[in-house]
Amino acid sequence: FCRVDPYGFERPEDFDYASYEAFFSRYLVVLTRRAIKWSKLLKRKNSVQKSVKVKRYIRKGIPNEHRALVWMIVSGAQTNMEQNPGYYHRLLEGEKNYELVEAIKTDMNRTFPDNVKFRRTADPCLQHTLYNVLVAYGHHNKAVGYCQGMNFIAGYLILITKNEEESFWLLDALIGRILPDYYSPAMLGLKTDQEVLGELVKMKVPAVAELMERHGVMWTLVVSRWFICLFIDILPVETVLRIWDCLFYEGSKIIFRVALTLIKQHQAFILEATNFPDICDKFKQITKGPLVTECHSFMQKIFTDPGSLSMATITKLRETCREKLLSQG
Repeated sequence: FCRVDPYGFERPEDFDYASYEAFFSRYLVVLTRRAIKWSKLLKRKNSVQKSVKVKRYIRKGIPNEHRALVWMIVSGAQTNMEQNPGYYHRLLEGEKNYELVEAIKTDMNRTFPDNVKFRRTADPCLQHTLYNVLVAYGHHNKAVGYCQGMNFIAGYLILITKNEEESFWLLDALIGRILPDYYSPAMLGLKTDQEVLGELVKMKVPAVAELMERHGVMWTLVVSRWFICLFIDILPVETVLRIWDCLFYEGSKIIFRVALTLIKQHQAFILEATNFPDICDKFKQITKGPLVTECHSFMQKIFTDPGSLSMATITKLRETCREKLLSQG
């Protein structure tokens, strides 16, 4: 058994190799089939146009060898990079904000301690790359600077792209465009979206919303890390990457689909909770197990299980939740 997965993460002591092998042998067949289709799609001009077909392909998963390229194209990162040649390197050569640099340095050893590629002893050690990407981003987007959580996101981007500059532009696509105001100092967008999830649960899984209310559990206690880390360290790597495939193409509403599916699929289990700590514990447990390991069937569920979820609904809920938060402030 391999203690380290293909991305460099060490598997936990209690990792269930047998069921993972069973899943992966089935999933490999899917991956092989997808890889052939993607190669055909990309072989003409190494680019993709947004279309119903491409959306369907992306929902079924981008093969790892094409992932960086497709993310770059569909997120707009590729265009930005091409329009700003040399910009990334100029950021690294320019004057540095001492506080920002120190904050980033502090988080270096805390980023993926369970990943062999991020260890100081690794060669090449991805900590250097990560440090560069975060320092450059903090100087590029001064309104955000650096905030915890960004290190994990940038780290994942580096593992997939294996390219410093591409990781920078993808981070910019996520923080600057795809996620509304998650990492600004006030984190208003993040707080808003947690409230939006609460409203969606009221609509789609009312019994769970009622339980939360009865025990006074605020949504931010159980889901803030889902949003901040975009499911990194919460769900298995393969599943996170499949979610990100859709996130780069379809935007932030994917996060709600994933969250609602986790809650809906485990409704009966969550409803067994009888007190505050119990509820928090149930929310930790629902992100483990076969449902989320079987990333292919899980991704099919996120598009059927929560039912219709229009951007108009989300935009409207964001407006009301944001107003409410601002008035409480």
